[in-house]
Amino acid sequence: KGRPDPSVPPSGVSCSGCGAELQCRDGAAPGFVPAEKYRSLSEGPAGPAGLRGAVCQRCWLLAHHSRALRLQLPPEQHREVVSAALRRPPRHGRGPLLLYILDLLELPDPVLPQLPGLLGPDVPAAGLLVVGNKVDLLPADAPGHLGRLRERLAAACAQAGLGGAPLVDVRLVSAKTGFGLEGLISRLQRSWKCAGDVYLLGATNSGKSTLFNSLLRSDYCKSRAPDVVDRATVSPWPGTTLNLLKFPIINPTCDRIFRRQERLKEEATKTEDQLSSEEKKYLNQLKKQGYLVGEVGRTFQQQKSSRVVDFDPDMLSYSIDEDPRHSPKKNEEREEFTYNEVKDARWCFDTPGIVKENCVLNLLTEKEVKLVLPTHAIIPRTFILKPGMVLFLAALGRVDYLQGEKPAWFSVVASNLLPVHISTLSNADALYEKYGGREFLKVPMGGEERMKEFPPLVPQDITLKGIGTTEAVADIKLSSAGWVAVTAHAEEKLLLRAYTPKGTALVVREPPLLPYISTIRGGRIPGTAAYRTKKPPSLVENLKTTGRR
Repeated sequence: KGRPDPSVPPSGVSCSGCGAELQCRDGAAPGFVPAEKYRSLSEGPAGPAGLRGAVCQRCWLLAHHSRALRLQLPPEQHREVVSAALRRPPRHGRGPLLLYILDLLELPDPVLPQLPGLLGPDVPAAGLLVVGNKVDLLPADAPGHLGRLRERLAAACAQAGLGGAPLVDVRLVSAKTGFGLEGLISRLQRSWKCAGDVYLLGATNSGKSTLFNSLLRSDYCKSRAPDVVDRATVSPWPGTTLNLLKFPIINPTCDRIFRRQERLKEEATKTEDQLSSEEKKYLNQLKKQGYLVGEVGRTFQQQKSSRVVDFDPDMLSYSIDEDPRHSPKKNEEREEFTYNEVKDARWCFDTPGIVKENCVLNLLTEKEVKLVLPTHAIIPRTFILKPGMVLFLAALGRVDYLQGEKPAWFSVVASNLLPVHISTLSNADALYEKYGGREFLKVPMGGEERMKEFPPLVPQDITLKGIGTTEAVADIKLSSAGWVAVTAHAEEKLLLRAYTPKGTALVVREPPLLPYISTIRGGRIPGTAAYRTKKPPSLVENLKTTGRR
């Protein structure tokens, strides 16, 4: 909704949600604001500066309605923006630190091998730190699971040719629940200090903008900056950060590091019972969402009444309400950085998400993307199948157990909102024909019409050899829809056939990400192939446990 006006020149002011230049000329281009709204903001006493702090229509719809407008921004253009930013001449005589964020569920990350090419020989990067995000979504399959995940992450980096000198470290975090973030900040301040700029890089949906927002409200950012810099638009729709958003990095002087360590020490002595009711409420909310929770505090600024790190649409000064009202007074009071605050500043930049090719999410509508991308702790679903049985993950993936001597266990790790159905080989095609596009298989949705344009499922044969009844041999990763971990008797040979939509990547991940996942289950449900599900407890870091775990 909202009309363009091609006669109005672009504003020169960036959208505070995605960094695109605000304009009202072209509704399909980044930074669009409906002409009427654009004029009401830019023709006030402040002139074009009245647009400062406003967001484009796309960011507004993402924040308020989780709706995304399809924008004309091809992957090559995304890469160009990122590459051009990285090729800027080094400021302060030192190349930037690259903070590469990947979604752990996506390992082996499809963009990681592109990094050397994106950096190129002429990028003077001084260091690379790889951050595995969304660790809170994965259940602990056995003691030491975080150590194993970190090893898998380091191995993926080495495989992508990123080992050696520039790789500073690999870390596991949850940008959403705060787990691992205080450790990441301490690591950045210890090893990178304030030596140069920092760029956040990553594929779309890796949680990059969420991390940017969390760092903006942490000890990593200059203490006054969060009041001046608006937060990036966080949304599950691919490629939501269009141009470069940035905040100034605080200089970690000895005094500041000391004060920060004192705060962290003091917080580590607190138990959950000593938290305020508001903090407890927030913590409980995070525990429902993730298995691993942390709290990100501020040392150098009085804490405001709310500690919520989540994206808050009310922070935005622009609203396309039914009756848009504009308060010029609010704009005049907007804080700006002083020259002294930023003249020698080192900046942390958020960059556009790099679009993943051959990814099932590219085939889905925004409503379907929201069902497929897990946002809450994943509860594994385990089934015991005999040869001749078939497992469907929505209508996005299928695994057939063709040959084997004994039953095997198939554990699904995917969004809790995606249905799993078990069928026989003789009924499987008919089931897909009948229920594809309908509520029974859920995604895609839209009936026969939708399925006509949706790519068909294409098969790939897989041979596996079992390790034992408690340890999975491999994960069958059905593009970005989730994966199925296969556990079989020792030395048992299995022939499987897995399917994903044409044009999407099917990956056999060996070793599996969570090898003991099939042990997280209740008793068998009589008369079915399914086991009852079991949700492991959540763990809160940097709080003292009170004897109970």
